[in-house]
Amino acid sequence: MGEHENWAMARQSLIEELDAINKYQARIDATGDESLRKVLQHNMDEEKEHVAMLVEWLRKKDPTQDKVFEEHD
Repeated sequence: MGEHENWAMARQSLIEELDAINKYQARIDATGDESLRKVLQHNMDEEKEHVAMLVEWLRKKDPTQDKVFEEHD
């Protein structure tokens, strides 16, 4: 598997992690059960960690992506 395929897998995983965060947030907003809210919040926070890990990986592996992070407005 080539470098570009790996980048594509990482980007797709990033999309899926961000989607999961949105879904957890909607469930957190919808529930009135505090104990469930805490579980969902914990799960959402783990997804955010996954996002950070993927972004970090992309920055290390894709010099153009890293440069954009450093130079964006």
